[in-house]
Amino acid sequence: MIPAIGLALGIVVGLLLQPAVPVWLQPYLPIAVIAALDAVFGAVRAILDGIFSDKVFVVSFLSNVVVAAFIVFLGDKLGVGSQLSTGVVVVLGVRIFSNVASIRRHLFDA
Repeated sequence: MIPAIGLALGIVVGLLLQPAVPVWLQPYLPIAVIAALDAVFGAVRAILDGIFSDKVFVVSFLSNVVVAAFIVFLGDKLGVGSQLSTGVVVVLGVRIFSNVASIRRHLFDA
C-alpha cells in the first residue's frame, strides 16, 4: 500500500502546489509520469503477490523514468521524437494494463 499512498499523496501535493513545468521539460513529463505509473502498479502487484522489495521498487521507479526520458530525448535529437514517444507509451501502457489485470485477478479472483 506504500506505493498507492505515495501516488495519492503526490497527486494531492501536485494539485495544491500547481508547479510550473519549464518549457524544455514539457515533452518529457508525460512519458516520465507513465513510466512512474508503471513502476507503481508493478509495486502494487508485487505487494499482492508477496514479493515486494523496496529496493527493487526504487530502482525500477528511477530507471523507468530515466530510460523513458532518455528514449524521448534521443528521438528528439534524431527528429523522430513523436514516434519514439508513442512507442514508449504503448510499451508502458501494455505493462500497466497487464499489472492492473493481475491486481484485479488477485483482488476479485476473476
